[in-house]
Amino acid sequence: MFNTLTRPIFVALFLAAIGSLTACKILPTPSAENGGTGSAFNPDKMVEDIWAAKVIPYLQQKAGPFAEVHALAKADPAAAGAKYGNPKKQANSPWTFAVRLKGKVVAANTQSRAATMDIDADGDGKADARVQIGPAMRGTALRDSLDFIQFNDFTNQIDFAQFGKAFNAYADKTVLSKLPREALEGRSVEVLGAYTPGSGQDLPLVTPAEAEIGPKP
Repeated sequence: MFNTLTRPIFVALFLAAIGSLTACKILPTPSAENGGTGSAFNPDKMVEDIWAAKVIPYLQQKAGPFAEVHALAKADPAAAGAKYGNPKKQANSPWTFAVRLKGKVVAANTQSRAATMDIDADGDGKADARVQIGPAMRGTALRDSLDFIQFNDFTNQIDFAQFGKAFNAYADKTVLSKLPREALEGRSVEVLGAYTPGSGQDLPLVTPAEAEIGPKP
């Protein structure tokens, strides 16, 4: 128990402490959202910022006709990579090639979220490549085809992977979601995109950055 002499001193100290607290302000930690100097990793915005200025011009300059690229890729992957691929890729990563694909749709799967079109590029009536039209798309071919995107520019593998997925999401939002989904067989198709060769039994899976589908025949 406090005696009668110490009680007034304690009360005075308590009131002084309360007064000092009321004179203080609690300030939020600076962040990107409230105008601070911090910056949050935003892969979607990063892709949007470079898409028209860098990604499309690069692919337009680098891409070769699909038949030519694919034939060279099977015969000499390193030569195909030097001409149509990303020579700055990680040493243990597969080649990814920029291509222009023109042909006709011979089959389409639009019931799945991972929708695709099979394209006959040489006029023999058989599919030569499979084009992803989303919204769900496999792989990171668009990211991996670009020689100005390097893994070492990212903090970790997770950020690098999210950045790769952001390319697919942006292609879907700006291009692929606007494509027709009905009665695709027989229509002409033009695609600018990229693919990573898979097993010999699978059709090359092309991820588009640009795509056009012609009218019904």
